[in-house]
Amino acid sequence: MDTDIKPDADEEYALPRAEALLAGTLALMTGHAQAICANRRMLMALKIRHNLDQLRSHRGLNEQFRIVLLRLCHEWGALAVGLPDRPGAAAETPVRTWLPTPGRMQ
Repeated sequence: MDTDIKPDADEEYALPRAEALLAGTLALMTGHAQAICANRRMLMALKIRHNLDQLRSHRGLNEQFRIVLLRLCHEWGALAVGLPDRPGAAAETPVRTWLPTPGRMQ
């Protein structure tokens, strides 16, 4: 069977800008859920917020989706601010997460 996809091809995809930004943001969200280091989680949350804000300004998205993105921007911004930035600060500030961080991935 002849296909255009080569099994040993690099994992490089050609996506429209909005879809590429969304795919990267979803990957960051996965990394955020798996990260142990509070500083890395904070930096990822800030980047996720930035990416969602960039998506919100994309012309090809409808108004309802932009409203969802705006709400998510606020949530991720608040999450980044709420994360402790030093190892001993975890007990001082409770961190609100959407889902519990998995112990391990399969």
